[in-house]
Amino acid sequence: MRFKHKWAVAMILGAAIANATRAQETPIQSQVEKPADAQQACMPGMKMPGCPEIKTQAMQHGSDRMTMHPETFLQYIMSHTGSGTSPEPISTPVPMLMTIKGPWMLMFHANVFVLDEQQSSPRGGDKFFSTSWLMPMAQRKLGPGVFTTRVMLSLEPATVTGRRYPLLFQQGETAFGVPIANGQHPHDFIMEVAGLCDLKLGEKSVLSFYFAPVGDPAIGPTAYAHRASASENPVGTLGHHQEDSTHIADDVVTVGFTHRMARIEASGFHGREPDEFRWDIDQGKIDSWSTRLTIEPGKNWSGQYSYARITSIEALHPSENQERMTASVTYNRPFYDGNLANTLLWGLTRSLRDNAIFNSYLLESTVRFRMRNYAWARIESAERSNELTHGESPLPPGFREQPIGQVQAYTVGYDRDIALVPHLASAIGAQFTTYGVPERLKPIYGAHPVGVAVFLRLRPFSGRAK
Repeated sequence: MRFKHKWAVAMILGAAIANATRAQETPIQSQVEKPADAQQACMPGMKMPGCPEIKTQAMQHGSDRMTMHPETFLQYIMSHTGSGTSPEPISTPVPMLMTIKGPWMLMFHANVFVLDEQQSSPRGGDKFFSTSWLMPMAQRKLGPGVFTTRVMLSLEPATVTGRRYPLLFQQGETAFGVPIANGQHPHDFIMEVAGLCDLKLGEKSVLSFYFAPVGDPAIGPTAYAHRASASENPVGTLGHHQEDSTHIADDVVTVGFTHRMARIEASGFHGREPDEFRWDIDQGKIDSWSTRLTIEPGKNWSGQYSYARITSIEALHPSENQERMTASVTYNRPFYDGNLANTLLWGLTRSLRDNAIFNSYLLESTVRFRMRNYAWARIESAERSNELTHGESPLPPGFREQPIGQVQAYTVGYDRDIALVPHLASAIGAQFTTYGVPERLKPIYGAHPVGVAVFLRLRPFSGRAK
């Protein structure tokens, strides 16, 4: 594990900047102190289905108005501030830039990490790279409903060289025609292009439609890159391909019905995972389906169960179809100058060809405290397959993928916002991961491999107090 001198200098500079900005804090906070964590579906001055008429005067500066937080599950559903149609708890903060242009409400979300990853195992790697997603969206009233259009992009095809970045024990997809082992593939440049329409059916029900040449069908919770409980972690989860890897799928159509605190959805989509050429849009016939039930009994809680049948999911095993199930509980709690977000998640995949079953489990939490500070932890246990014993070598003829044991990963991290650029929440941070290795893999990986990441995080926000 080799630490580069530039990161030592960056950490020293970051600590100096953090101390300087701490010394400048006053009771009247600076513009980076109080991000407007907008979660809106209801805007002052805009009559939107499901929203009460707002009588309270809102703070205004030009066309940028402070948003009102959604008060009900219906209002939150129609805000569409997450990935696909997957909801988080109503109270979840969503940093963004927002303005009003005529009948349109325009929003911009993003999360960008520039990091250096160092790993100690013989199978580990060291790399300087960047992970990112950027999501502009627009929303307006349209007839009896609300219309939303959204695009999500990632710069990872350019900022992750070699078609993957180091992530010990990770499996899934391919690079240069062979299975990726101990690495996470980059996201596609176009992660989502979607149109959504919500029609209010009385005071307590909403019928929703989602159409996406590239998008996120109704499987699993909010994908890791967009979860509040994972917002400060710059790398993927080990259970990604059991839990939420379908967040980039092709030719997605979803219908959802929400009543009071319950939502039921059904999706059709093309099942094949994206190929390793990340700049284009892959398309195919709708050959897979999923359904999801979501319950939100209060502003701070959300739970979901989803089931899917996915056709020909892997390019290296085109005749293999897959069954997938996920269940999760998410808890979010705002508090003075902070927020606590938690996710408990289970995912399972079963091959319909040979009945090979892979389970994964995840518990993660992120706490924001004293406005500028973030600390997080992630605990995972993920079933790994015998592909790992071959590394990134072509698989032998007749190879059959089978489970070989659970790998555990334990991650803790911390970062702190610093004042660099207006409307850009910048932070310098680090995280540490240690692993529990099954006996069969210890001769290959060692008994106690570790990984360290040091990073700069950038995220847009409005710079207004709540």
